[in-house]
Amino acid sequence: MIRFLVAVLSLSLVACSSESQTTQIAEARNLLLITIDTLRSDRVGAYGDANASTPAMDRLAARGARFTNAFAVTPITLPSHASILTGRYPAGHAARHNGMRIDLAVPTLAESLSRSGFATGAFVAAFPLDRRFGLIKGFQTYNDAMPRSADGRTANERPGRLVVDDALAWLQRNRGDRFFLWVHLFEPHAPYADGAAGRTTAQRYAHEVSEADRQAGRLIDALGDAVTSTLVVVVADHGEAFGEHGEIAHSIFVYDTTIRIPMIFAGPGIPARVVEAPVSQIDIAPTMMGLLGAGPFDADGIDLLPAMRGDTPPQRTLYAESFAPLLDFGWSPLRAVRRDGWKYIAAPKPELYRVSDDHGESQNVIEAQKARVSEMRAEVERFSGDTLPADRNIDPAAAARLQALGYVSGSRTGTSRPDPKDKRELAARIARVTSGEVQGAALERVLREILAEDPQNPLANLRLGYVLSDSNRCAEAEPRFRAAIDAKYPSADAHLGLAGCQAQRREFNAAAATLKDADTVEPGNPVVLANLGLVLSDAGRHDAAIAPLQRALTIDPDLHQARFGLAIALATEGRRQEAAAEAEELLHRLPPGAPQRGEVQRLLKELR
Repeated sequence: MIRFLVAVLSLSLVACSSESQTTQIAEARNLLLITIDTLRSDRVGAYGDANASTPAMDRLAARGARFTNAFAVTPITLPSHASILTGRYPAGHAARHNGMRIDLAVPTLAESLSRSGFATGAFVAAFPLDRRFGLIKGFQTYNDAMPRSADGRTANERPGRLVVDDALAWLQRNRGDRFFLWVHLFEPHAPYADGAAGRTTAQRYAHEVSEADRQAGRLIDALGDAVTSTLVVVVADHGEAFGEHGEIAHSIFVYDTTIRIPMIFAGPGIPARVVEAPVSQIDIAPTMMGLLGAGPFDADGIDLLPAMRGDTPPQRTLYAESFAPLLDFGWSPLRAVRRDGWKYIAAPKPELYRVSDDHGESQNVIEAQKARVSEMRAEVERFSGDTLPADRNIDPAAAARLQALGYVSGSRTGTSRPDPKDKRELAARIARVTSGEVQGAALERVLREILAEDPQNPLANLRLGYVLSDSNRCAEAEPRFRAAIDAKYPSADAHLGLAGCQAQRREFNAAAATLKDADTVEPGNPVVLANLGLVLSDAGRHDAAIAPLQRALTIDPDLHQARFGLAIALATEGRRQEAAAEAEELLHRLPPGAPQRGEVQRLLKELR
């Protein structure tokens, strides 16, 4: 029986003293940038959480500048990081959602520092920051390799300790050089810690925040004597919602729950200071360039050095957006501007909050502030319209891996754009699924609730299909897979699920046809090619199986089951020497304790 290689489904100025206005800021020699995914500022000790276990960030904040009103440009990983590294708003770097490549013509921090003689290294913990999306630009080392399971499947994230292990090895190799090291930690992104341990969501999230802090501490401690000459910046890409405004997780709404972030600068000449002025992720790159003495940087943001000296930053408008509602569901995008203690959210049902007093954004005063609304609506449009360029594109080859992390449910278009607020219950259900926080029987129930409200939802149909097929209910699963295919699900996962059910019934010709269709949806996907070869082999067409299996292994040499299938097909066709070579190569690639080693060794013994 064929064993399918299915893709994984499974963020006013308070001056401590006036004498700092004349303090000269010393230039830093090195830069360590630590970005922590999905970190709420109010879950960090230095930001007021007395129960938080965040000693590394707390110590850093105590000796540096802590920004209490720092905001993300979007509650989405890739575009936020692109803004951190370019100093541009999303419209300026083009990555408006996960899976959309940055405009490679836009200057990056790493590019500028590399040209200035810095050794540049990046170590990222999750697929949304994969090199294919453009953040590799300027980095001499870009470590984005994710671990593999025993059957060769690539994970979509990796623990922070593994990321830091690799970063510390790079740091050791580059001691003595000026360096820029960027390390991204995926903790505390959902699913949080061990859901089976009986702890609450808040407790598990706090555990992951603590783990991120522990890994950040390892990086800072590893600087040793170089800490006195190194600028250390810790910032989140965005926050997280736990039911505020009806939202679960992040990416849809632009309330402060998911866009207020911790941001800390510490290093040579930076005084201990709390800065209350509103600042943005777009300010990080120009500020770091100034602190490094690396010259001006073309950015939308400003240099925050004066604020760290005790000066009052200029009055300005800050912008944030989320195009996830549009790109994932066909709903209206959300765009927001903040100025003079007010925040306006452009939506079919617009919102206005006096955030200087209403920190929870609970009182929409849109009807009482007509003139202000008109002004702020015009400001939103100056930053971005509510549509995207026609050539915008989410890489279909990346879509399934992003979906497995809770992003990109499958773009749908239409003339009607509902306000996301009117879909918040549906969005919350979807987030519970994509976050991985719902498992077992509860998962099937939530998926059916989503489909009762939104029958064509491609992600819900796909995931319900896998829930059903994994419990040997392929007759119920197949219509779900077909519904996802009909809704133009942007990857081959639905085809893989359907073909798996067809193969289970030994309808190998139908399964092969489904997989050939999958190859048109996601050309060159090695998992599709491997499964096609395995189906053909199970149908007794070993000669036809060899080419797709070889092609799959050319693209991804670590698809172990495909290599075993290739060895079998070659042996059956009388090509025993080639079959033995593939079996030997598979033994070389399998981990020492892999359970498949015995089966491969038996095959090799028969071939010799």
